[in-house]
Amino acid sequence: MASTPPESIAPLWRRACEAAIAFRHDVPHRAAAPQDDYAASLAGFEADLPEAGSDPSDVLGDLVRLADPGLMTPTGPRFFGWVIGGSHPAGVAADWLTSAWGQNAGNHEASPAASAAETVASRWLLELLDLPREASIGFVTGATMANFTGLAAARSAVLDDVGWDVERDGLFGAPPITVLIGEEAHATAYAALQLLGLGRERVVTLPVDDQGRIVVSSALEAIAALHRPAVVVLQAGQLNTGGFDDFATLVPAAKAAGAWVHVDGAFGLWSRISPRTRALTEGVDGADSWAVDGHKWLQTPYDCGYVVVRDDALHQRAMTIAASYLPVSETGERDPSHYVPELSRRARGFATWTMVRTLGREGIVTLVDRHCALARLVADLLRGQPGIEVLNDVVLNQVLVRFGSDADDDEGDRRTRETIARVRADGVCFVGGTSWRGREAMRFSVIGFETDENEARRSAEAVVTAYRAVTASP
Repeated sequence: MASTPPESIAPLWRRACEAAIAFRHDVPHRAAAPQDDYAASLAGFEADLPEAGSDPSDVLGDLVRLADPGLMTPTGPRFFGWVIGGSHPAGVAADWLTSAWGQNAGNHEASPAASAAETVASRWLLELLDLPREASIGFVTGATMANFTGLAAARSAVLDDVGWDVERDGLFGAPPITVLIGEEAHATAYAALQLLGLGRERVVTLPVDDQGRIVVSSALEAIAALHRPAVVVLQAGQLNTGGFDDFATLVPAAKAAGAWVHVDGAFGLWSRISPRTRALTEGVDGADSWAVDGHKWLQTPYDCGYVVVRDDALHQRAMTIAASYLPVSETGERDPSHYVPELSRRARGFATWTMVRTLGREGIVTLVDRHCALARLVADLLRGQPGIEVLNDVVLNQVLVRFGSDADDDEGDRRTRETIARVRADGVCFVGGTSWRGREAMRFSVIGFETDENEARRSAEAVVTAYRAVTASP
């Protein structure tokens, strides 16, 4: 059986480190899109089940060789396909140590250090985001599980208000929960409702405007007609446009109606940290729970997200896993697993603590401001080109673009799809595709910590060049 004796650890890990450094050094010079698609990558990895072990160093070399052609470049300066942070080197280093330390962050006895890092990082995050200081935070994989956990606390609280213990009795026979949610809410919010047994189709869907923001008048009518138990889901940073719901109006109205308010703020919630963008979230701190990602503007490595719940006790009630072999704190030690769905879990607090220490408030503000300014720059550069239309008000870091504005919808859809494909094939930058209000569009998301004005201009020029090539083709 293959094994790794202690004396072999250093050479093995050094090889991994050298491969990682080589990749990151090469990223600015790589084509933005992977060289291999899924089929080619699968063909490379495909093999019969190994009956005998192999030398770890040889296996690692094969992994690097096989994976490299199919790797995306979200760590580079010209990746705009999705809202994915650049995995800052400091966070990666902390994440490497987290893996090497092999800690299970389930409770304070299994890893006192992991629990302590989360405790301090939680306090820092609440200060950075200026959310209620008494709130609790769970360190989860990302916004999907953050939305799930926040809405699990919501489900528990609103049913408890009408005399139903969902943790004990489940949903069979429970009073039905009314959920109000915008029609352009993120898919992960709908997924969380599905997983929690609340149903993604039985919600009350609220109309939105051309920026994906919930129409206030319609929402107020729906809120006025609410019967408890009820949950209202709002959004900070719509995925395609970056738009924000009107928290200052909708949060107090929903609370007055007895509803729990949950905010999906995967990347938009970070706008609270900057004086230039903070007004977008006015009133959001009045909600009951929030979802936000670390692997976006905080630039932590994947995976890292946070769920924030105003009421610590309700948060723990919805998530705590109890068993005879698990420790019970009698002196206030924080057990990370009391705030997330998992018992066995990665110690994400180490990378979070490291990134907040590395960037500080000023560093995060600088990133948010720079990325928003670069998004406006890209929008201006594209908006001035014939046949190119910017569909959104660029209030944050998202630019939504339509090609063929001088053509009918079908031709515009074709030009948009082909422009996106050509941009990716040219390899200068990587952009995303989406469907917005029934039409195809390109999404340009600025969030990598290495992206600067030169890279933004270069990428905008690549998009224009690609569109001109598309229009020149028969």
